Order: sequence, then structure tokens, then C-alpha cells
Amino acid sequence: MIEDVVTLADVRAAAQAIKGQVDQTPLMHSRKLSELSGASVFLKLENLQFTGSFKERGAINRMRVLTDAQRKKGVIAQSAGNHAQGVACHAERLGIPAVIVMPQHTPSVKVERTRAFGAEVILHGDTLDETSRLTRQLAEERDLTLIHPYDDPHIIAGQGTIGLEMLDVAPDLDTLIVPIGGGGMISGIAIATRALRPDLSIIGVQTERFPAMYQALQGEEIKCSNSTIAEGIAVKEPGKLTQQIISELVDDIVLVDEEDIEDAVLRLLQLEKLVAEGAGAAGLAALLTHRKRFQGQNVGIVICGGNIDLLILSSIIQRGLARTSRMVRLHVEIRDVPGSLGTVLQRIGEVGGNVVEVQHQRTFTTLPVQTTEVEIVLTTLGEDHVATIMETLNAHGYKARVLERNGVRAV
Repeated sequence: MIEDVVTLADVRAAAQAIKGQVDQTPLMHSRKLSELSGASVFLKLENLQFTGSFKERGAINRMRVLTDAQRKKGVIAQSAGNHAQGVACHAERLGIPAVIVMPQHTPSVKVERTRAFGAEVILHGDTLDETSRLTRQLAEERDLTLIHPYDDPHIIAGQGTIGLEMLDVAPDLDTLIVPIGGGGMISGIAIATRALRPDLSIIGVQTERFPAMYQALQGEEIKCSNSTIAEGIAVKEPGKLTQQIISELVDDIVLVDEEDIEDAVLRLLQLEKLVAEGAGAAGLAALLTHRKRFQGQNVGIVICGGNIDLLILSSIIQRGLARTSRMVRLHVEIRDVPGSLGTVLQRIGEVGGNVVEVQHQRTFTTLPVQTTEVEIVLTTLGEDHVATIMETLNAHGYKARVLERNGVRAV
């Protein structure tokens, strides 16, 4: 039974042990997201931890029980970035040498911050699971203590302190929505909150591209993709201990796709001015994707991390603008004579279209000679504004069409 491995008492002991060493992050009620979803939404802002994620809770709780000999030799961890930073940060603070093995395509922001804590960083493999063999090899060769990212009782107890804090602030929560990678966070939260509130509904979230825990619990063969925007929960091999805990204490696991996560990242940024990485926004993605399921409930969502690469965030913003027609691409046919381009841009400007980019194609086109095609990228106020722009162009005799992400549509 799981009670023999990790208990509420263990989580409470972890909370006392890590007090003052990690932040007790806010549990914020979101009026805007509540209105949007039909639920009363509370956000646990673990993205505001010093290292930008919840992972340091488990890391410090695990390292506090190292022997003097283990501290002197050092520790090793495998991580896509957040566990790495948690281990590296607190290892530096405790004077413990740390080696971190990270997938080679880990976002640069996570690599740089891990190195900044003084850890030796080794980039190896394409996913978390591919780093495992090298991590175990180095642990044996250098006699380092492995700080596992999720399948460890002390890690689980440390992450479970999140649940204690959530119920302390909002004891009337009906449902918790928690992202799942290896399962350490949701396992700890489930152990703590189930003991205090047996009626509480606990829902896990995974991506459709990395549904390993979901598949394992369904008895299915584990099949995952090669990448996801939520790289922090891109785990192909669920923990054995966490799988047992989740099977006993978690009510359900829902899956979200990449566009759901992008939308959630953007909504957190727009509505709450909060920066979340893909994994950190997965819980909100689940809420917004399955709104009817959670309507009328008090829902607590763990925003588990905010370490998103700026280039990825920029891309999400641009793609979000395109999805909502706040940024569009027009193809307009014009006469290839002096002044034609200036005139069409003037027509767009007259109705408030803001031109961002222009590409003038004369050679690689099937249009008649003396006719050219111009691709114009512009920002707008939305669908109605786009329709106004197109009506204006049509009224002035221009043949124009709007290019969408998935093809071309005429307006």
C-alpha cells in the first residue's frame, strides 16, 4: 500500500523542513478565467518560485537527508530543466557538487540558469528518457547520489507541500487540476489532499503527444511523439511508485493538444499577466478544453513552471494573433506599374490596417505580365476588421484573398 511509502505525515514533515528555503507561492483567484470557464478558478503560482518551478520543493527535501559522505561526493540529476535548476540551486546553497544531464534540445533559458547555479551541465539525448542511461552510468562511475526527478518518496513528499498550501488558503476547493510528467507532483498532492479531503476530485493532465502515464494506467502500449511545447512533462517512462499512487488516488487523467496549451499560455499572459511554460499552462488548457466538466466548481490549478524560452513565447504570441485574426496575411493582385503598391497600402491604412511586412513577387508567379502579386502581413482588430479591409480592397477593384495557417480562404 502507498501508505507504507509516503504519508500525510511525511508531507507535513517536508513542509516544516523546507520552510524558509522555498517560497510559499500565492494561490490567486482569477476573476477573468472564472468568467471565461464558468468555474471559480484558483491558480497556484509555482512559476513564481526562485527557480521558476515547483521542482525545488522536492529537490531540497531529498538533499536534506543526504549523509555527509554523499554531500561531499556530490549529486547527479537528469532533467529537462526545472528539476535541474531546483537541484543545482539548492546544491550550490548547501555546498554540494552537482552534475546535471539534460536533453540536448532543452530550452536555452533552462540550460543557462542551471549553469548559473554552478552545476556541471551535460547535454545528451533528445528526450528525458534518453538521458537516463548516461545519468546512471555517471552516477556509478563518479559515485554520485542520484536525485530522481519524480520516483522517490522524499521528492514526492516535497512536491506534496503544494497541496497543503492550496487547502490551507482555499479549503473549499472541489477539484484540483495538476500536470503530470513522471507523476511526482500529483502523487504528493494527492497523498496530502486525499488525507485531508477524501471528497476532493483530483484530475491529472498530460499532452496528447506524451500520454505515458495515461497509457500505462489504461494498460496500453506507451507510444509518445518526439517533441511537445510542454517539454517539462514530456516523459516516456512513468515512475513505478508514482504510477501506483496515481492509480489509487487520482480520479482521472485528461489529455490536451498542442494548440490547447498554446492558447492557455497566451491567455495567462493576456488575462493575468503571468508567464507560464507549456507544462505550467497544461492545467488551464485542460480546464478550458473541458469546461462543461468543471462548471460551477471551485477549481485549483497548479501553474507548475514559468521557464519558457523567449523564442517559443514569441512564436506562441504570433501564432495566437494569427488564430484570432489579429494578424493576417493578404495576397493582393496589383498592376506592376509605379505607384500601385503605395496605393494599395494607402487603402489598407485608411481603414486602420497596420502593415507589418510586404513581399513583392514579380518573377515566381503565374499571373500575366504587368500584373504582380503582393503578400502583405498586417495587424488588425479581429475578424470584423479584416472583413472591412477586404471589402475596401474589393470596392477599389483589387483581387485579394486571406491566407490562413491551414490554407487559403477568400473573404
